[in-house]
Amino acid sequence: MQCSWKAVLLLALASIAIQYTAIRTFTAKSFHSCPIPNPVNCSLSQDPDAADRLCDESPTFAYNLSRKTHVLILATTRSGSSFVGQLFNQHFDVFYLFEPLYHVQYTLIPKLTQSKSTTDRRVMLGASRDLLRSLYDCDLYFLENYIKPQPVNHTTDRLFRRGASKALCSPPVCESLGAVDLHLEEGDCVKKCGTLNLTLATESCREHSHVAIKTVRVPEVSDLRALVEDPRLNLKVIQLVRDPRGILASRSETFRDTYRLWRIWDGTGRKPYNLDVTQLTTVCEDFSNSVSTGLNRPLWLKGKYMLVRYEDLARNPMKKTEEIYDFLGIPMDSNVERWIQNNTRGDRSSSKHKYGTVRNSAATAEKWRFRLSYEIVAFAQHACQQVLAQLGYKTAASEEELKNLSISLVEERDFLPFS
Repeated sequence: MQCSWKAVLLLALASIAIQYTAIRTFTAKSFHSCPIPNPVNCSLSQDPDAADRLCDESPTFAYNLSRKTHVLILATTRSGSSFVGQLFNQHFDVFYLFEPLYHVQYTLIPKLTQSKSTTDRRVMLGASRDLLRSLYDCDLYFLENYIKPQPVNHTTDRLFRRGASKALCSPPVCESLGAVDLHLEEGDCVKKCGTLNLTLATESCREHSHVAIKTVRVPEVSDLRALVEDPRLNLKVIQLVRDPRGILASRSETFRDTYRLWRIWDGTGRKPYNLDVTQLTTVCEDFSNSVSTGLNRPLWLKGKYMLVRYEDLARNPMKKTEEIYDFLGIPMDSNVERWIQNNTRGDRSSSKHKYGTVRNSAATAEKWRFRLSYEIVAFAQHACQQVLAQLGYKTAASEEELKNLSISLVEERDFLPFS
């Protein structure tokens, strides 16, 4: 049945009466919470623009009356994002989720990492924005659309890296834990807690004062504009960046098969003819585009965006973390301070796996200088010269200079939040 003009008019007037400020996001073409018609909605098949005018969002049309601070850590793989995520995961009042967009990527576009398709990117981003908004509303049931096999009775054992979220490994979500189990390792959480009950997880989320989510699956901050401008959210973006040379070194060591040709070049001194340089250049392009947006200070990001260099955080983790919490307007509790003290002074053997966070943070930030050959460093400096300059990363003119400059390869910069 098609909507009559009277129905459209009545719904429009009702929307205006509820809240004028909602209309901008309510009608924004870049983001829809109900992109396909359902039995509650009028049929949209004859009018391609109808979804922009007439999405019945009544089930989720809840404003952020409590003014929870929603936090999104925007990063890329091997940039220190797991470390930054823990700065929120350890906070008593924060409900933290580790990479929930993993499920969107591997359900909709399993081969996204090899795909350069604009269509694939739009599909991924559209679904990701819808999922993020639902998660910030503590609607964890929405995840069931992407978890395979689909949860039964709202329970699953397939949530990606469930153990990386303290809230999902603590009572009431994990009812089997005793006082001695309060500080579980990630793997132990899954073993002791069993399957995840999404109903209990939803209740836990609602009991926390703030929600923080980490993702490496959104390329640029501009991709988040619809969420940042959504009046129903109080979303703030922490964009984490790292020297691309350090990212390349870390990925080559961690993802040995994927970066095999880079390792061959590093070991033999001969650049393979079929080297996939986009494994480096894509990072630099996304960083450059995103940082340019942030540093240009558009009005839609005012008070919503903070740029953090991993190297600054590694050199002075306590001070930088205090600055981050000050920007967010959230008091930093003693759990976070204690975690920083215990997890930034470790030695190489302290980290048990590739995603571990126990390490000497300052030494880790500059270790890439001894991992990469100077030929690869020089190539990376040329390919990424724009973003290196933007972010204040110095270049080295020789192998000797590279080894001797140490952390001074990073210029002193103060990327003040846009307030």
